[in-house]
Amino acid sequence: MGVYLVSVGAQEWCDDSEDGRGETASALNEELRRRGLPPYESVPEETDFVRGSGLGFEEKLVPPMDGFAALCRAHLSREEVETLCGWSVLVPLSLDEEIWLPVESSYTESTMVAGAPQVLALAERLAAAIELPDDEIPATCDNLDLTMWFLDGPAKEAATAGSGPWRDDLDTCFYVALYLRAAQHSLRRGCPIVYC
Repeated sequence: MGVYLVSVGAQEWCDDSEDGRGETASALNEELRRRGLPPYESVPEETDFVRGSGLGFEEKLVPPMDGFAALCRAHLSREEVETLCGWSVLVPLSLDEEIWLPVESSYTESTMVAGAPQVLALAERLAAAIELPDDEIPATCDNLDLTMWFLDGPAKEAATAGSGPWRDDLDTCFYVALYLRAAQHSLRRGCPIVYC
């Protein structure tokens, strides 16, 4: 059990059953059309799981978020924190502002949709602030790769051997890496990412 961030393929995204995201997809397209934007219809199909392929995204939110929240407050405006952390659905679209949908999500009564380019830019600012060693953390996150890297030891070893402020709080570093990789994955694969 717990809270996960996962990528969603076309079948689940368009599924109108209780287990699918069809209601969210329809409401999003309706709002995009209302704003004069094209609908979001090019969601890729889910592929068979191959560890390290980078075709899926799945991470578990395990560490405490106190340090991450403090980092956000120190480097981002209140509106930027909402964009980075307040979404229920992340889509690979550039959105001038978040879209609120009257659709229940896994943990809230409404759904906030954010654009991956905007989330990526904010996560990159935080990564720069803590000097996140981008080349050392896992680039693909299809089977809890970040979660295991940070919780099962390699991050501690890298922090001992490395330099920079990221080493001071690995829990905070995890969340910076999580939002960074989620936005990168959404843009690379063209898929939504959701909490479940």
